[in-house]
Amino acid sequence: MVSSPTSQRVRKLPDERRAEILAEAASIALNEGLERITLRAVADRLGVRPGLISHYYPAAEDLVIAAFVRAVSEEREELFPDVGTPLERMAHLVLRIEGQGAFELTRLWLNARHLCRFTPALVEALLAQEHLDRTRLTALIEDGVRSGDFVVEDPFAACIRIWVAIDGVGSYVNNAEAFDYEAFTRFVTDVAEWSLGVPAGQLRAAVDRLHSA
Repeated sequence: MVSSPTSQRVRKLPDERRAEILAEAASIALNEGLERITLRAVADRLGVRPGLISHYYPAAEDLVIAAFVRAVSEEREELFPDVGTPLERMAHLVLRIEGQGAFELTRLWLNARHLCRFTPALVEALLAQEHLDRTRLTALIEDGVRSGDFVVEDPFAACIRIWVAIDGVGSYVNNAEAFDYEAFTRFVTDVAEWSLGVPAGQLRAAVDRLHSA
């Protein structure tokens, strides 16, 4: 008798299965959008029945929120490396944003902010993740002040200015046509230099060095 694929499936531990489900949902969030996360969509990708997904996430909304948190948390680690000088770390952040290394992340944030109008439960998660982003960027700026890389009286205010620039550029992510004027493509660099008290061109040179490395 030949065993069916179902009978051959290895039973996974609950924590392992939950992590697998969440990783798949986060992938859908980044590549297709939060609206495309359904219990069936995740089940189909994992080759299981929707009932298994609902066992771990009875409400699809809970899975959507958890997927958003997972996706932006993982991407945050890509934006903020632990190695390098403060200037180099800031250059890494800017390069990922301006070089579209965080293209999917940018689109996800825009998607989540739109859905917050209709999904109140998502608002709390989004605000919490924004707080974590601001905390990381403020800490980076404070490191730069201590090292002398940045000349800033109010690191948090500088953080807000830079995030507003990032979000402003991100609002064009769904444009049907390319918008590649240098004043736009280097806007985050320009705002960051001004906000951090960095001599004009210094951060841009650091970004270019990373890009060519």
